[in-house]
Amino acid sequence: MGRETVLFKTEEKMGRREAAVLLRQIAEKIDNGRVVLQQGNKRVKLKIPGRVEVEIKAEKEVGKRKTKKKIEVEIEWLVGGAADKGTFSLG
Repeated sequence: MGRETVLFKTEEKMGRREAAVLLRQIAEKIDNGRVVLQQGNKRVKLKIPGRVEVEIKAEKEVGKRKTKKKIEVEIEWLVGGAADKGTFSLG
């Protein structure tokens, strides 16, 4: 396995509706083939190929005082390559 370098990372609290709007905006950018992530003077440009690998994971973490649930959506691709793996549908 190769070395991983974080190009951009942000984390903030927002309302459910705001989160949905953000995900729709990201989806539109992916559909157009280009995502630009910017915060302050930090800017990362990503060119999205026609084929990508999508991983969706739901998790539950039970702690001593609280329980957390989360949905992770990961989209990855090989630079100069294409991904192909199974089919998935939203229910």
